[in-house]
Amino acid sequence: MPKMKTHRGAAKRFKVTGTGKIMKNRSHKGHILEKKSAKRKRQLRHSQVISDNDKKRVNRMLPYG
Repeated sequence: MPKMKTHRGAAKRFKVTGTGKIMKNRSHKGHILEKKSAKRKRQLRHSQVISDNDKKRVNRMLPYG
């Protein structure tokens, strides 16, 4: 059976931690930042663990992650 290919778009967006959790960056910090509070923008800097609903799809796109 041939090697599976990694989905390159997913590889750039998700990171697998040492314990196997999949991290993602938060959305809504690209533009229109003037009206967002400093607290909200500060919290958007931190990455978060993906939801359980998305795990199966992301794992399929990152077979060697």
